[in-house]
Amino acid sequence: MIIFLYGDDSFRSRQKLNELKEKFLREVDPSGNSLTALDGETAPMEKINEAIGSGTLLAKKRMVIIENIFSNKSQAVFGQILNYLKNKKTTDNIIIFWDSAVKAKKSKNREEALKIDSEGREKKLPADPLKLFEFLAKQKYAQQFNALSNTEAAGWAKKEVEARGGKITARAAQTLISLTGGDLWQASNEINKLLNYKLGKEPKLAEGGEPAIIEAEDVELLTRGNFDENIFALTDAVSSKNKALAAKLLEEQIEAGLTDSHLIVMIIRQFRILLQIRQALDLGHTSRKMISQLKLHPFIVQKGINQVRNFSLPALKNILNELVKIDYRMKTGQADAKTMLNLLIAKM
Repeated sequence: MIIFLYGDDSFRSRQKLNELKEKFLREVDPSGNSLTALDGETAPMEKINEAIGSGTLLAKKRMVIIENIFSNKSQAVFGQILNYLKNKKTTDNIIIFWDSAVKAKKSKNREEALKIDSEGREKKLPADPLKLFEFLAKQKYAQQFNALSNTEAAGWAKKEVEARGGKITARAAQTLISLTGGDLWQASNEINKLLNYKLGKEPKLAEGGEPAIIEAEDVELLTRGNFDENIFALTDAVSSKNKALAAKLLEEQIEAGLTDSHLIVMIIRQFRILLQIRQALDLGHTSRKMISQLKLHPFIVQKGINQVRNFSLPALKNILNELVKIDYRMKTGQADAKTMLNLLIAKM
Protein backbone atom coordinates (compact mmCIF):
# COMPACT_ATOMS: atom_id res chain seq x y z
CA MET A 1 0.00 0.00 0.00
CA ILE A 2 1.32 3.42 -0.99
CA ILE A 3 0.02 6.54 0.76
CA PHE A 4 0.93 10.06 -0.41
CA LEU A 5 0.22 13.02 1.90
CA TYR A 6 1.21 16.37 0.43
CA GLY A 7 0.32 20.05 0.05
CA ASP A 8 1.14 23.37 1.68
CA ASP A 9 -1.04 22.82 4.77
CA SER A 10 1.58 20.97 6.79
CA PHE A 11 -0.46 21.06 10.00
CA ARG A 12 -3.36 18.96 8.72
CA SER A 13 -1.16 16.63 6.68
CA ARG A 14 1.01 16.06 9.77
CA GLN A 15 -2.15 15.36 11.78
CA LYS A 16 -3.16 12.72 9.23
CA LEU A 17 0.30 11.16 9.31
CA ASN A 18 0.17 10.92 13.11
CA GLU A 19 -3.27 9.28 12.92
CA LEU A 20 -1.92 6.62 10.55
CA LYS A 21 1.11 5.97 12.76
CA GLU A 22 -1.05 5.64 15.88
CA LYS A 23 -3.41 3.23 14.12
CA PHE A 24 -0.48 1.08 12.95
CA LEU A 25 1.01 0.96 16.45
CA ARG A 26 -2.38 0.18 17.97
CA GLU A 27 -3.55 -2.49 15.52
CA VAL A 28 -0.42 -4.00 13.96
CA ASP A 29 2.74 -3.51 16.03
CA PRO A 30 2.49 -1.95 19.52
CA SER A 31 6.26 -2.41 19.97
CA GLY A 32 7.02 -0.01 17.12
CA ASN A 33 9.84 -2.23 15.84
CA SER A 34 8.19 -2.46 12.42
CA LEU A 35 7.85 1.29 11.95
CA THR A 36 10.67 3.18 10.22
CA ALA A 37 10.89 6.90 9.43
CA LEU A 38 13.39 8.21 6.88
CA ASP A 39 14.50 11.72 5.98
CA GLY A 40 13.88 11.70 2.24
CA GLU A 41 15.91 14.88 1.82
CA THR A 42 19.15 12.99 2.48
CA ALA A 43 18.34 9.26 2.33
CA PRO A 44 20.01 7.34 -0.55
CA MET A 45 18.08 4.71 -2.50
CA GLU A 46 19.98 1.90 -0.75
CA LYS A 47 18.60 2.96 2.63
CA ILE A 48 15.06 3.37 1.29
CA ASN A 49 15.24 -0.06 -0.38
CA GLU A 50 16.49 -1.65 2.82
CA ALA A 51 13.70 -0.09 4.92
CA ILE A 52 10.92 -1.08 2.50
CA GLY A 53 12.20 -4.54 1.67
CA SER A 54 13.22 -5.81 5.10
CA GLY A 55 10.82 -8.21 6.75
CA THR A 56 9.84 -8.64 10.39
CA LEU A 57 9.05 -11.65 12.54
CA LEU A 58 7.08 -9.63 15.09
CA ALA A 59 4.39 -8.07 12.90
CA LYS A 60 2.39 -8.89 9.77
CA LYS A 61 3.68 -5.87 7.89
CA ARG A 62 5.98 -2.86 8.10
CA MET A 63 5.25 0.85 7.92
CA VAL A 64 7.89 3.01 6.27
CA ILE A 65 7.50 6.80 6.34
CA ILE A 66 9.59 8.85 3.91
CA GLU A 67 9.44 12.59 4.56
CA ASN A 68 10.33 15.38 2.12
CA ILE A 69 11.58 13.19 -0.70
CA PHE A 70 11.06 16.05 -3.16
CA SER A 71 13.72 18.06 -1.35
CA ASN A 72 16.35 15.42 -2.15
CA LYS A 73 19.29 16.96 -4.03
CA SER A 74 19.97 13.80 -6.05
CA GLN A 75 18.00 13.74 -9.31
CA ALA A 76 18.81 10.04 -9.75
CA VAL A 77 16.91 9.01 -6.62
CA PHE A 78 13.51 9.99 -8.12
CA GLY A 79 13.84 7.61 -11.06
CA GLN A 80 15.20 4.88 -8.78
CA ILE A 81 12.25 5.14 -6.40
CA LEU A 82 9.75 5.25 -9.28
CA ASN A 83 11.20 2.11 -10.87
CA TYR A 84 11.29 0.35 -7.52
CA LEU A 85 7.64 1.13 -6.74
CA LYS A 86 6.43 0.19 -10.23
CA ASN A 87 8.27 -3.14 -10.25
CA LYS A 88 7.61 -4.19 -6.66
CA LYS A 89 5.01 -6.97 -6.63
CA THR A 90 4.29 -7.30 -2.92
CA THR A 91 2.08 -4.67 -1.30
CA ASP A 92 2.09 -6.04 2.25
CA ASN A 93 4.08 -3.15 3.64
CA ILE A 94 2.67 0.37 4.08
CA ILE A 95 4.80 3.04 2.44
CA ILE A 96 3.89 6.63 3.30
CA PHE A 97 5.36 9.61 1.46
CA TRP A 98 4.80 12.85 3.43
CA ASP A 99 5.81 16.11 1.80
CA SER A 100 4.83 19.74 2.41
CA ALA A 101 7.12 21.08 -0.33
CA VAL A 102 5.03 19.94 -3.31
CA LYS A 103 1.47 20.52 -4.44
CA ALA A 104 -0.81 20.36 -7.47
CA LYS A 105 -2.33 23.62 -8.62
CA LYS A 106 -4.75 24.40 -11.43
CA SER A 107 -3.30 26.81 -13.98
CA LYS A 108 -5.03 27.74 -17.24
CA ASN A 109 -7.53 24.89 -16.91
CA ARG A 110 -4.86 22.28 -16.26
CA GLU A 111 -3.05 21.03 -13.20
CA GLU A 112 0.62 21.75 -12.57
CA ALA A 113 2.92 20.08 -10.06
CA LEU A 114 4.82 22.71 -8.10
CA LYS A 115 7.76 22.69 -5.71
CA ILE A 116 7.59 25.18 -2.80
CA ASP A 117 10.96 26.48 -1.61
CA SER A 118 11.86 27.74 1.88
CA GLU A 119 10.78 31.28 0.93
CA GLY A 120 7.32 30.14 -0.19
CA ARG A 121 8.09 30.55 -3.90
CA GLU A 122 6.56 28.07 -6.32
CA LYS A 123 8.43 26.47 -9.23
CA LYS A 124 7.50 23.73 -11.67
CA LEU A 125 8.91 20.32 -10.82
CA PRO A 126 11.76 19.12 -13.09
CA ALA A 127 11.12 16.06 -15.26
CA ASP A 128 12.36 13.26 -12.95
CA PRO A 129 10.64 14.47 -9.73
CA LEU A 130 7.53 15.21 -11.82
CA LYS A 131 7.24 11.58 -12.96
CA LEU A 132 7.45 10.35 -9.36
CA PHE A 133 4.94 12.99 -8.23
CA GLU A 134 2.44 12.02 -10.92
CA PHE A 135 2.78 8.34 -9.98
CA LEU A 136 2.25 9.01 -6.27
CA ALA A 137 -0.62 11.47 -6.84
CA LYS A 138 -2.52 8.79 -8.79
CA GLN A 139 -2.40 6.30 -5.93
CA LYS A 140 -5.68 5.34 -4.31
CA TYR A 141 -4.61 6.75 -0.94
CA ALA A 142 -3.08 10.02 -2.14
CA GLN A 143 -4.40 13.12 -0.38
CA GLN A 144 -3.55 16.77 -0.97
CA PHE A 145 -3.90 19.25 1.90
CA ASN A 146 -4.44 22.73 0.48
CA ALA A 147 -4.28 25.89 2.57
CA LEU A 148 -7.72 26.59 4.00
CA SER A 149 -9.77 29.67 3.16
CA ASN A 150 -10.67 31.94 6.09
CA THR A 151 -14.15 30.41 6.35
CA GLU A 152 -12.74 26.89 6.21
CA ALA A 153 -10.09 27.73 8.80
CA ALA A 154 -12.74 29.09 11.18
CA GLY A 155 -14.68 25.84 10.72
CA TRP A 156 -11.52 23.87 11.40
CA ALA A 157 -10.96 25.86 14.62
CA LYS A 158 -14.50 25.02 15.79
CA LYS A 159 -13.94 21.29 15.23
CA GLU A 160 -10.51 21.38 16.90
CA VAL A 161 -11.90 23.06 20.01
CA GLU A 162 -14.72 20.50 20.21
CA ALA A 163 -12.26 17.62 19.75
CA ARG A 164 -10.34 18.96 22.75
CA GLY A 165 -13.45 19.07 24.91
CA GLY A 166 -14.51 22.69 24.52
CA LYS A 167 -16.70 24.95 22.43
CA ILE A 168 -16.05 28.20 20.59
CA THR A 169 -18.46 30.78 19.21
CA ALA A 170 -18.44 31.57 15.49
CA ARG A 171 -17.20 35.10 16.15
CA ALA A 172 -14.42 33.83 18.40
CA ALA A 173 -13.29 31.33 15.74
CA GLN A 174 -13.18 34.07 13.10
CA THR A 175 -11.24 36.36 15.44
CA LEU A 176 -8.76 33.58 16.21
CA ILE A 177 -8.08 32.96 12.51
CA SER A 178 -7.77 36.70 11.91
CA LEU A 179 -5.17 37.20 14.62
CA THR A 180 -3.15 34.12 13.67
CA GLY A 181 -3.20 34.92 9.96
CA GLY A 182 -4.58 31.47 9.13
CA ASP A 183 -1.48 29.74 10.56
CA LEU A 184 -2.96 26.48 11.90
CA TRP A 185 0.15 25.65 13.92
CA GLN A 186 -0.15 28.91 15.80
CA ALA A 187 -3.95 28.65 16.01
CA SER A 188 -3.62 25.17 17.54
CA ASN A 189 -1.32 26.50 20.27
CA GLU A 190 -3.74 29.37 20.91
CA ILE A 191 -6.65 26.93 21.27
CA ASN A 192 -4.80 25.03 24.01
CA LYS A 193 -4.00 28.30 25.76
CA LEU A 194 -7.61 29.49 25.54
CA LEU A 195 -9.05 26.23 26.88
CA ASN A 196 -6.60 26.19 29.78
CA TYR A 197 -7.49 29.81 30.52
CA LYS A 198 -11.23 29.09 30.57
CA LEU A 199 -10.87 26.01 32.77
CA GLY A 200 -8.53 27.87 35.10
CA LYS A 201 -11.00 30.74 35.34
CA GLU A 202 -14.00 28.45 35.83
CA PRO A 203 -12.74 25.22 37.50
CA LYS A 204 -16.32 24.07 38.11
CA LEU A 205 -16.60 23.39 34.38
CA ALA A 206 -13.93 20.69 34.59
CA GLU A 207 -15.49 19.22 37.73
CA GLY A 208 -18.95 19.04 36.19
CA GLY A 209 -17.75 17.80 32.82
CA GLU A 210 -19.20 20.82 31.07
CA PRO A 211 -17.31 22.18 28.02
CA ALA A 212 -15.52 25.51 28.32
CA ILE A 213 -16.97 28.02 25.85
CA ILE A 214 -14.43 30.33 24.22
CA GLU A 215 -15.87 33.76 23.45
CA ALA A 216 -14.49 36.41 21.11
CA GLU A 217 -13.57 38.49 24.16
CA ASP A 218 -11.35 35.64 25.42
CA VAL A 219 -9.52 35.47 22.10
CA GLU A 220 -9.00 39.22 22.01
CA LEU A 221 -7.79 39.24 25.61
CA LEU A 222 -5.19 36.50 25.16
CA THR A 223 -4.04 37.04 21.59
CA ARG A 224 -4.30 40.79 21.12
CA GLY A 225 -0.92 42.28 21.95
CA ASN A 226 0.82 39.06 20.88
CA PHE A 227 3.66 39.38 18.40
CA ASP A 228 1.38 39.16 15.36
CA GLU A 229 -0.46 42.26 16.53
CA ASN A 230 2.74 44.07 17.50
CA ILE A 231 4.39 43.20 14.19
CA PHE A 232 1.72 45.30 12.47
CA ALA A 233 2.68 48.19 14.74
CA LEU A 234 6.36 47.61 13.95
CA THR A 235 5.84 47.59 10.17
CA ASP A 236 3.54 50.61 10.54
CA ALA A 237 6.41 52.47 12.23
CA VAL A 238 8.86 51.37 9.53
CA SER A 239 6.52 52.40 6.68
CA SER A 240 6.00 55.86 8.23
CA LYS A 241 9.79 56.25 8.68
CA ASN A 242 9.39 56.48 12.47
CA LYS A 243 12.69 54.78 13.27
CA ALA A 244 12.59 55.63 16.99
CA LEU A 245 9.20 53.97 17.44
CA ALA A 246 10.25 50.95 15.36
CA ALA A 247 13.36 50.48 17.52
CA LYS A 248 11.26 50.85 20.69
CA LEU A 249 8.73 48.22 19.55
CA LEU A 250 11.57 45.87 18.62
CA GLU A 251 13.13 46.31 22.06
CA GLU A 252 9.79 45.59 23.75
CA GLN A 253 9.45 42.27 21.93
CA ILE A 254 12.96 41.20 22.93
CA GLU A 255 12.38 42.20 26.55
CA ALA A 256 9.12 40.23 26.53
CA GLY A 257 11.19 37.08 25.99
CA LEU A 258 10.64 36.47 22.28
CA THR A 259 13.47 34.32 20.92
CA ASP A 260 15.68 35.63 18.11
CA SER A 261 14.63 32.82 15.78
CA HIS A 262 10.90 33.42 16.29
CA LEU A 263 11.38 37.17 15.97
CA ILE A 264 13.09 36.81 12.59
CA VAL A 265 10.56 34.26 11.32
CA MET A 266 7.61 36.49 12.14
CA ILE A 267 9.17 39.62 10.65
CA ILE A 268 10.06 37.77 7.44
CA ARG A 269 6.54 36.36 7.24
CA GLN A 270 5.01 39.82 7.59
CA PHE A 271 7.22 41.41 4.94
CA ARG A 272 6.52 38.50 2.59
CA ILE A 273 2.80 39.22 3.00
CA LEU A 274 3.42 42.92 2.32
CA LEU A 275 5.39 42.00 -0.82
CA GLN A 276 2.48 39.89 -2.09
CA ILE A 277 0.01 42.70 -1.41
CA ARG A 278 2.25 45.29 -3.11
CA GLN A 279 2.52 43.05 -6.19
CA ALA A 280 -1.26 42.57 -6.23
CA LEU A 281 -1.87 46.33 -5.93
CA ASP A 282 0.54 47.01 -8.79
CA LEU A 283 -1.45 44.57 -10.93
CA GLY A 284 -4.64 46.47 -10.12
CA HIS A 285 -6.21 43.76 -7.96
CA THR A 286 -8.99 44.70 -5.58
CA SER A 287 -8.86 43.81 -1.88
CA ARG A 288 -11.55 41.18 -2.52
CA LYS A 289 -9.39 39.51 -5.16
CA MET A 290 -6.34 39.63 -2.86
CA ILE A 291 -8.28 37.93 -0.07
CA SER A 292 -9.32 35.17 -2.47
CA GLN A 293 -6.03 34.64 -4.29
CA LEU A 294 -3.61 35.12 -1.37
CA LYS A 295 -5.89 33.26 1.07
CA LEU A 296 -5.46 36.00 3.68
CA HIS A 297 -7.97 37.26 6.20
CA PRO A 298 -9.64 40.61 5.28
CA PHE A 299 -8.20 42.07 8.50
CA ILE A 300 -4.63 41.31 7.35
CA VAL A 301 -5.20 42.46 3.76
CA GLN A 302 -6.64 45.82 4.85
CA LYS A 303 -3.79 46.39 7.31
CA GLY A 304 -1.29 45.43 4.62
CA ILE A 305 -2.80 47.73 1.97
CA ASN A 306 -2.43 50.68 4.33
CA GLN A 307 1.19 49.79 5.07
CA VAL A 308 2.46 49.12 1.55
CA ARG A 309 1.38 52.53 0.24
CA ASN A 310 4.70 53.84 1.59
CA PHE A 311 6.74 51.01 0.05
CA SER A 312 7.74 50.44 -3.56
CA LEU A 313 8.04 46.86 -4.83
CA PRO A 314 11.87 47.09 -5.15
CA ALA A 315 12.09 48.49 -1.60
CA LEU A 316 10.11 45.56 -0.18
CA LYS A 317 12.23 43.06 -2.12
CA ASN A 318 15.36 44.69 -0.76
CA ILE A 319 14.07 44.56 2.84
CA LEU A 320 13.10 40.91 2.46
CA ASN A 321 16.54 40.05 1.04
CA GLU A 322 18.21 41.81 3.98
CA LEU A 323 16.02 39.91 6.44
CA VAL A 324 16.97 36.59 4.84
CA LYS A 325 20.65 37.55 5.22
CA ILE A 326 20.07 38.46 8.86
CA ASP A 327 18.40 35.08 9.42
CA TYR A 328 21.45 33.31 7.94
CA ARG A 329 23.95 35.37 9.94
CA MET A 330 22.03 34.77 13.15
CA LYS A 331 21.87 31.00 12.56
CA THR A 332 25.59 30.87 11.80
CA GLY A 333 26.46 32.86 14.93
CA GLN A 334 27.85 35.90 13.12
CA ALA A 335 25.71 38.41 15.07
CA ASP A 336 22.58 38.68 17.22
CA ALA A 337 19.16 39.52 15.80
CA LYS A 338 18.68 42.68 17.87
CA THR A 339 21.84 44.37 16.57
CA MET A 340 21.23 43.44 12.93
CA LEU A 341 17.54 44.43 12.97
CA ASN A 342 18.35 47.79 14.57
CA LEU A 343 20.95 48.41 11.85
CA LEU A 344 18.37 47.53 9.18
CA ILE A 345 15.80 49.91 10.71
CA ALA A 346 18.42 52.69 10.83
CA LYS A 347 19.14 52.24 7.10
CA MET A 348 15.47 52.46 6.04
